[in-house]
Amino acid sequence: MKTKPLNAAIRRRTPLYEGFLRVYRYDFEVEKHQGGIRRLSWEVMERGNAVAVLGHDPRRDEVVLANEFRPGALIAGEYAYRDNLVAGSIEDGETALAAAVREMREEAGLVLSDPVLMHPGAYVSSGGTSEKISLVYGTVDTSAAGGVHGNAAEDEDILTVVLPAKVFIERVHNGDINDLKTLVAGYWFAERHA
Repeated sequence: MKTKPLNAAIRRRTPLYEGFLRVYRYDFEVEKHQGGIRRLSWEVMERGNAVAVLGHDPRRDEVVLANEFRPGALIAGEYAYRDNLVAGSIEDGETALAAAVREMREEAGLVLSDPVLMHPGAYVSSGGTSEKISLVYGTVDTSAAGGVHGNAAEDEDILTVVLPAKVFIERVHNGDINDLKTLVAGYWFAERHA
């Protein structure tokens, strides 16, 4: 069944909080699927767009993850230090690929080569935030990888984790990886890893 495009409009935007995260209350006027209009208010978090990077050393067949404190996991009652993709904000005027190279250097101390987009940008949770995350794959040399890195200006404390590709794929498949961007990139990688 083909449906016609529906219209939605922002009628008002009210700031609720503006810090590292910005939260606004939006008043919308939206068409209903079976006709008519509804008016609603919704809080939406905005923080710009981000990039997540899967660094892979094809010679050693290892992948690089970043282990750091994740407040959402702690609040949900889980262990707060998670192995996730290297990730960060895309700066104004910066491409996702340039941001991926910068983030790999800042968060893992590694040079990312031959970056390619796995995905140009997917919403984190379009019901609650406008943020989209681009996924990037690139090659790195893990022979000297390790240690703690991060942007001092952002008070980052990030441990570089190097895993055999097979172990990473197993962790994705068995549910040990439960960060969505890392999970999506892991399935993309598993499908192409031979």
